[in-house]
Amino acid sequence: MENMRVLLVLALMMTSYLVWEAWQIDYGPKPVTTVSERPDIDSSADLPITGSVQTDASGQSFEAVPLLEVPSDKIITVTTDVFSLEIDTRGGTVRNLDLLQHPREKVNTVVNDLRSMVGLDPEEKDEGPIRLFNANLEKLFLAQSGLIANTGSSTAPDHHASYRSDKDQYQMAVGEDTLSVPLTWTNEQGLVVTKTFIFKRGSYDISVDQKVKNNTSKAWSGRQYAQLLRVPFVDDKGNTFIRTYAGGVVYTAEDMYQKVDYEEMEDENLSVSTLGGWSAMIQHYFASAWVPPADQENHFYTKKLKDSRYVIGSYSPAFEVAPQTEAIFTSHLFAGPKIQPMMEEIAIGLELTVDYGWLTIIGKPIYWLLNQIYGYVGNWGLSILGVTLTIKLLFFKLSQASFRSMAKMRKIQPRLKELKEKYDDDRQRFNTEMMAMYKKEKVNPMGGCLPILVQIPVFISLYWVLIETVELRQAGLTLWIQDLSAQDPFFVLPVIMGITMKLQQSLNPAPIDPLQAKVMKMFPIIFTVFFLFFPAGLVFYWVCNNTLSFLQQWYITRQIEAEGK
Repeated sequence: MENMRVLLVLALMMTSYLVWEAWQIDYGPKPVTTVSERPDIDSSADLPITGSVQTDASGQSFEAVPLLEVPSDKIITVTTDVFSLEIDTRGGTVRNLDLLQHPREKVNTVVNDLRSMVGLDPEEKDEGPIRLFNANLEKLFLAQSGLIANTGSSTAPDHHASYRSDKDQYQMAVGEDTLSVPLTWTNEQGLVVTKTFIFKRGSYDISVDQKVKNNTSKAWSGRQYAQLLRVPFVDDKGNTFIRTYAGGVVYTAEDMYQKVDYEEMEDENLSVSTLGGWSAMIQHYFASAWVPPADQENHFYTKKLKDSRYVIGSYSPAFEVAPQTEAIFTSHLFAGPKIQPMMEEIAIGLELTVDYGWLTIIGKPIYWLLNQIYGYVGNWGLSILGVTLTIKLLFFKLSQASFRSMAKMRKIQPRLKELKEKYDDDRQRFNTEMMAMYKKEKVNPMGGCLPILVQIPVFISLYWVLIETVELRQAGLTLWIQDLSAQDPFFVLPVIMGITMKLQQSLNPAPIDPLQAKVMKMFPIIFTVFFLFFPAGLVFYWVCNNTLSFLQQWYITRQIEAEGK
């Protein structure tokens, strides 16, 4: 068995699978998504089912609306160093949240300079910020929170209630490290709720405090809840050859990281309780998550609503606030890029939203190494080179064994061809003579395959690290490579990758079968075509890996040939 054939077939299978996934996204069956002219925000269908019904002081059930009405169409704008967002006074719902430090697209200055030289207009790029939460009905995504009173307690504001705000605009001033945005609600019995959003400079973690001041003569009992509501995410600017998970996620102490996609929400509502935990909606590079207090038992749930809207969230245990006292319910809303060190500080397991699948145990150390090297060199492209070199050194002995085996196979290849011609009509005799030659020359045909098989999980893990790492998004290498997450605009790296693959193939033993030999010669061309559409960072890794492999294999092949002479 020729080692290179095994390696290339495995690589082709992996690439074919990725292409098939991309094809399913573009041309496969898609769920029918219909939306009404405006969302049905007056319905209580999107409220969590806590097992208790809100009632007024007389014990009669009531609809989840406030007793003191205020205008419900007032929008508060908030600007910090990382956010530009809106808070609707109807429920204190977060909407239209833009990530100011993360543009949707990046202008390539080299490309535009060359276009200008030949008289073409510059490329049009959408340099506006990435928008996570969105009030547009076709891209609806909201962060909702509120309180639900237990039976017999005074009413409390859910995300349909109308709050009051003293200001329409809030902006984090120069020199300020925090910004607070308070909203107030009061009912006829004297229960006062102040919902305060607290923003911190440089942070994508928003603290949400709901202070309940009980001015009534009876104890108030209820729960806080927080949820994300959205329609299925569609990345209209993504790479069609790269498919990543977009949907719901729940983290519990028992099951850890658990995906809950839209189809699962359609089939069955999630209902699970755990100590701590969090719930999120994630997409490529970015995530939004509600993180309740880690020291309390939280109940997580999902719901499928009409108009293809989905809800995922959690509610707390019931708390009691005595008359003439107050209590604060706290939760955290994360909305931003999936930068692992930052997410680790917010909640246990939140960094797992950077999804490496079943290879997380290998992918996380590779990311750590990538991040450490970047801390020294300050360039993510050079970090990829450093990781590639480190992995090559780590597997140096295994690669050496593989390349020595291939070199020996290459050395006896002419004699094998003679045997093939001599015993062309006697397959059994040919196999017997071939094995005898292997034994005499001390060649193990499997010796080149096993070391490669050991390394395959590491190579796949590195692939997912490069695909999932948001730090590589719009990070440049040098010259014309100004975004490692986008394809090479001039296709230089894919062509170099094909050349290095061809050079490495020239050192491998050619298949004895002429037809197989012709097919193998086509592989560099086929892979070059595939890699034309892959992110430049991934192609750069393959160029580095192929180049280092070729140099190592060339040196070992020369050694084996010298020994023969």
